[in-house]
Amino acid sequence: MNSSIKNLITTHVRLRIVEAFKNFFLIIFILVGIPLQAQDEGVKTKVSVQSGYLEKKPEFPDAIIYTKDLSGQVYIVHEGVEMWCDQAFVYLKDNFVKAYGTVRITQGDTVSMNSKYAEYNGNTQFAFASGDVLLTEPKTTLRTDTLYFDRIKQQAFYRTGGTVKDTASVLTSRIGRYYADTKKYQFLSGVKIVNPEYIVNSNQIDFYSESGGAYLYGESTIESESSTVYCERGYYDTRNNTGYFIKNSRIDYNNRVLFGDSIYFDRNKSFASATNNIKVLDTVNKSIIRGHYAEVFRLKDSVFITKRAVAVTLRDNDSIYVHADTLQVTGKPEDRIIKGFYEARLFKKGLEGEDPTSGKCDSIYMDQKKGITKLLRNPVLWTAENQMTGDTIHIISNTTTEKLDTLKVFKNAFLIQKDSAGYNQISGERLIGLFTNNELDTVNIIKNAQVIYYPRNDKQELIGINNTVSSSIQLYIEEQQISGIRFIKQGKGKIYPLSEFPENARILPGFLWRGDERLYEVNDIFKDKPLPVLPKIKGIPLPKDEGNFFEDMPEEGMQIPEASKLKPKNLQNNPEDPKPDTIDQEKDKVEEQK
Repeated sequence: MNSSIKNLITTHVRLRIVEAFKNFFLIIFILVGIPLQAQDEGVKTKVSVQSGYLEKKPEFPDAIIYTKDLSGQVYIVHEGVEMWCDQAFVYLKDNFVKAYGTVRITQGDTVSMNSKYAEYNGNTQFAFASGDVLLTEPKTTLRTDTLYFDRIKQQAFYRTGGTVKDTASVLTSRIGRYYADTKKYQFLSGVKIVNPEYIVNSNQIDFYSESGGAYLYGESTIESESSTVYCERGYYDTRNNTGYFIKNSRIDYNNRVLFGDSIYFDRNKSFASATNNIKVLDTVNKSIIRGHYAEVFRLKDSVFITKRAVAVTLRDNDSIYVHADTLQVTGKPEDRIIKGFYEARLFKKGLEGEDPTSGKCDSIYMDQKKGITKLLRNPVLWTAENQMTGDTIHIISNTTTEKLDTLKVFKNAFLIQKDSAGYNQISGERLIGLFTNNELDTVNIIKNAQVIYYPRNDKQELIGINNTVSSSIQLYIEEQQISGIRFIKQGKGKIYPLSEFPENARILPGFLWRGDERLYEVNDIFKDKPLPVLPKIKGIPLPKDEGNFFEDMPEEGMQIPEASKLKPKNLQNNPEDPKPDTIDQEKDKVEEQK
């Protein structure tokens, strides 16, 4: 027989064998695609082998082997799924396929999977791939060494470490689960997102590949050069760099820490806002700002806070409270400025044995570097038994000792001290007071000074009424009572007996006693102000319980073909692996606490 006839016969036989085996039911490994459909009861959709050199080998009696030839790789199609590999072993009896070499599987133009080895069990529709596994979809790629896929659940799973590369970030974890229907990855154990601008670490992250949204569950951080975000429940858009965090959430800006029931974060604008139970901690200037709504502009070193806003600053082991409808903190740490707008109030409790200092005004200004506090528009200040008013009041502290140093009242200065017989009053153009150990001990009234004063002798018996006009007056105060007066360029005036000084003349022009407004304790800074209406925080629910990836069953119930590389232990859940937090677990905890 010549060689040409021999080749013709060989080709004919080969084609007949291929045609015969095309009628057999062959199973192909696919990760994402249309599940196999039954044509009739017990009959599966067939797979079409389009190319490949077919052969039988004695050492593999149960397998039909397809090998790539000069026309290219083994090529198989099935209901829109295409597969290429260097060699495919088909076990018809077990309904089982093993693929070797450069394995590539695609589903339309959406999903592609590459690996060095793959196998598929047609009876269970369960797939396994190993060796440089790469799963690609439009916006992410998953790399791992070993991947399991359940076509019935449409879920993939790895537990030996995997890396997902997104358009903006790289996500890694020891355990990962992919939900094909929702395009969601669930990462557990050592979860990390690496972005050129930040790094995320978390116990659990649910990542949606289409949107780039990452849900953070458990203790989580987002670290960058300029800030660190912490939360135990949150959402972060990895592509637009915005986030929403709840449950023990905070943002650390190195020298300023923002706390709140919920925090919104925009990295692109260096902006954050917080809602309900806000606290801004200034670690450099030893101050805390509280309220129920805040905005932080990092690049401007600015904080805006409202809804029962109060700033608390530690000075000389004492706390100074500043409240206003709106507070604004600006400036670098060494140049911090606090401004309060509308119905501002100040309170300083004082150390043990000291009387409190408090004040009210329309607006307040504090320069922490210079140690100056300005009470603006209709201000009033109380130190011990002294009430002081004027157009503007300045309180100056010694920046070294942090003690009160000087008090200045500009224009229409008025000091009132209540006495059992009436009111001690001093008025003038300007007032300058001096402090010793945070207590006012000297007061100078400058220009157009007037006084109405009830002097007493050593037995505290009333002497009369001193009504004097002078260019300037100097008061000496001991134990918060006026102990002496010195008149500079005294004008008219003298001490009158009570009977000789008419009642209607015992009040100086501009007198206004505001003692009923005085603040005696910290909570008085909110006196007569309604409680703010707080918005309901929008929560981030835990994911529903999807169950374990592997079905719990005894080894004898597992349908593992003899030719498979898998062992029963490979298809069992590891009880030591962490379990995802789910809404079902949360409900169970609530029920247990009842």
